[in-house]
Amino acid sequence: MDREGELLYRTVQWDESRLQLAGKRPAGPLFDIKCPEDAVSKLHLPHCEIKPAPLCLSVVHISDDGMSFLEPLEITDTHVVVDVPHLSAFGLVWDIKRFFSPNPKPIRGQVLLFHRPAYMRQSPKLNVFLLPYNVPVPEVKGQQENAEYIEAPSSCDLIVGQIYSLHCSEAYKVLPKGARFEFNHEKNYHKTFEIRLTPNTDEVTVTVQDQERKDVWEYPVELLGSGSTSISASSSPPPATQPSASQPTWFPVTAEEGGLDPRRENLQRSLSGDKERRLLSVRTEFIDRVSSSVLKDLLDALLQHRVINNREMESIQIMPSRTDKARELIDTVLKKGNQACEILMDTFCEVDPFVSTMLKLQ
Repeated sequence: MDREGELLYRTVQWDESRLQLAGKRPAGPLFDIKCPEDAVSKLHLPHCEIKPAPLCLSVVHISDDGMSFLEPLEITDTHVVVDVPHLSAFGLVWDIKRFFSPNPKPIRGQVLLFHRPAYMRQSPKLNVFLLPYNVPVPEVKGQQENAEYIEAPSSCDLIVGQIYSLHCSEAYKVLPKGARFEFNHEKNYHKTFEIRLTPNTDEVTVTVQDQERKDVWEYPVELLGSGSTSISASSSPPPATQPSASQPTWFPVTAEEGGLDPRRENLQRSLSGDKERRLLSVRTEFIDRVSSSVLKDLLDALLQHRVINNREMESIQIMPSRTDKARELIDTVLKKGNQACEILMDTFCEVDPFVSTMLKLQ
């Protein structure tokens, strides 16, 4: 900085289609940076290359005037240094050719652990994330509701596109059996593996192996307070306001709304809203006809609008079949009231106009 000032920054979503047209891929988060005093002269952007070559990284500058690429002043072992013309959005990018090498180079990765204690009839879980090293840990932590972040030596070398497996002898189930490591710098970070544990498990050893069965990371994890816990997932929403298209709607979520068995008494209640009754009337056809890809889009939209929370989304995603996921999704939304049903119906009409027309939801 040239002088004293307040710097504000946040990460924002990449528009990867624009980058692909320029032959580039994201190599780190896209930072939206502001400094009211106009005091910033250089930025040091964190990278995850192990041995950065002089021309392997560049910096994209995105503003209202368009997108441009800046040559670094310096590339250190940990950061890329660039002059700042004026503040807006900056991020690191790779040349796409890097990913077509016959001998792919590893990058610095990180393994993040989150413990979810036993909740009602669900077993305790350990969620494991394989991520690039320059993904901000606080952003991942902020998306893990009711989960304890476990501090551990997280650094390891990972190869983009390679298949990794996770092993834990103390677990009774590990899902999935293998997962491809992708260079994820999205706004939503999804767990790579889920370890399901028996109650009162207090220590486990977690090992990550590459596709040649070589260990790339291992850590003995202590699970404090691993017994059955009654977690309240209720949140205190801000004062009620009229929702707008640019402002997500708040929905209070309680432990009762966890979606564990919504088909018993909750759907038998007297539905007060017309949207609820309309959605319930097509419940069976929705379960039979909605596709897996549309279910994924619906889950993302419902999470964005805070109709469901991360825990509910994950419990639906790990269900074994498409029909189970569809049934759990519609029953969970039906319990949340007329406005939640309206959001589901409107989103369904957008992402699948053909089936929604057949169900007369248009």
